[in-house]
Amino acid sequence: MLASGGLGFPPQNVARVVVWEWLNEHGRWRPYSAAVCHHIENVLKEDARGSVVLGQVDVQLAPYVIDLQSMHQFRQDTGTMRPVRRNFYDPSSAPGKGIVWEWENDNNSWTPYDMDICITIQNAYEKQHPWLDLSSLGFCYLIYFSSMSQMNRQTQRKRRLRRRMDLAYPLTMGSIPKSQSWPVGASTGTPCSCPQCLLVNSTRAASNAILASQRRKLYPGAVRQSSTFAGGALWPPGTGTPAAAAGSAAKGEGLRVAGAGFGPGQGVPGAPLPGLNNLNRPGTQRGAGLGARAAVPPGKSDIKPVPGVNGICRKTKKKQLKKSKTPEDVVRRYIQKVKNPPDEDCTICMERLVTSSGYEGVLSPRGIKPELVGKLGKCGHMYHLLCLLAMYNNGNKDGSLQCPTCKAIYGEKTGTQPPGKMEFHLIPHSLPGYTDSKTIRIVYDIPTGIQGPEHPNPGKKFTARGFPRHCYLPDNEKGRKVLKLLIVAWDRRLIFTIGTSNTTGESDTVVWNEIHHKTEFGSNLTGHGYPDPNYLDNVLAELLAQGVSEATLKD
Repeated sequence: MLASGGLGFPPQNVARVVVWEWLNEHGRWRPYSAAVCHHIENVLKEDARGSVVLGQVDVQLAPYVIDLQSMHQFRQDTGTMRPVRRNFYDPSSAPGKGIVWEWENDNNSWTPYDMDICITIQNAYEKQHPWLDLSSLGFCYLIYFSSMSQMNRQTQRKRRLRRRMDLAYPLTMGSIPKSQSWPVGASTGTPCSCPQCLLVNSTRAASNAILASQRRKLYPGAVRQSSTFAGGALWPPGTGTPAAAAGSAAKGEGLRVAGAGFGPGQGVPGAPLPGLNNLNRPGTQRGAGLGARAAVPPGKSDIKPVPGVNGICRKTKKKQLKKSKTPEDVVRRYIQKVKNPPDEDCTICMERLVTSSGYEGVLSPRGIKPELVGKLGKCGHMYHLLCLLAMYNNGNKDGSLQCPTCKAIYGEKTGTQPPGKMEFHLIPHSLPGYTDSKTIRIVYDIPTGIQGPEHPNPGKKFTARGFPRHCYLPDNEKGRKVLKLLIVAWDRRLIFTIGTSNTTGESDTVVWNEIHHKTEFGSNLTGHGYPDPNYLDNVLAELLAQGVSEATLKD
């Protein structure tokens, strides 16, 4: 295999198969499918510095965009970044023939092996070996071709594997020019000193150092050599880490950032952690590794509290409804009885206000007759009291009411956000459009858990994809005001909810709750970044719609 950071190419007149790969949080390069790679190559021929929308060829990858200039994959709904690389293999190898080897995961679906493992298995299969030991590549598995199974040498657990034919990966003769990854000096090879480049590259080194250290402690003998066939390196010599290789600049050289390199043997090992072989989709795992940290400063010394904001962390737990407030008490608190209602529709039950509520017979509360009509105090909209009671009972039951017509909020609205943690601090870098200000970084972290009675499916597990999620605000007066209001919204459990993802279609998962955040640092490739001169005003309006206003800060 010939590896390439940036958009490298093989020697002239030497045909090579192109496989695009993304780096997961465990330091392993995972191949995109052949169809996706053909799509990327087609876009690359048109614009070597453009963007590739992966959902155009694979609907399951709808949230993902590859930026060819930075050689990173972005997840649009979370802002998660992951390095990508363009690798070259021999045309006679498995990807050149369209052969895919897969193993059966715990969900009874099939997961493709890493490309170098796939090639190794295919080579042994073609030579009619009865079995194959993967320990030389850092994997404690035996492959048995007669039973088409994979066995863990430590646990003796067996899994099925299969060999299937797919589209062959694209072929290239090296006619596509290289493109630099994160911006570097024009002709000197000197790293760019802009805040974005310093942030990303120093982060890349720190993240990989931490990852390598952790894995050396846990699996001291699990480091595999960075070669797959013909002695070719997994990444170019001198780059030190896979991430550095993914960020290689023109002329095949890695970005030489102070402190970013590692000596021989100190690169991130490619050996997998046990039980983590099912990472077959980019960005769908809990972002605890490199991808989710691609915009995190390397050291705590650079992180400062936000001026004028108390603390740096908030934790939430499930809030309980005050027992003293019955639903009937809540409805009566915010309405005035109307003796002679107008002859118009109740917009909750769609019955006339002069007739009984459509919920007559469904609800039988004490003291509320089905023909009673009430007017909400601030907005003046009128409804059957029984209808308001039914609406309240169908909601969060937090002691507040929201007018279904104008969305005016009565009381303190709270949401159904699962327990988690919100951190906020200052980092010494500027956002596009706010060059005179530092940046406020917010980190949300919510673990998976079990849904409560206020959620769509009580007792069922919910997922939390893409956490921790990093969000950014300019450190100016309005940015600090937005932060303070977001803290209030977090405490009221309004930032996230459990529902169905608009981008992936997954149900019972943690999703944003109508308060938009900027999750992209340093650019606006996905629409979730800066510059955006209207964002702060827009998010203030969204917070107000949730009942979180500046008046809240004065209470």
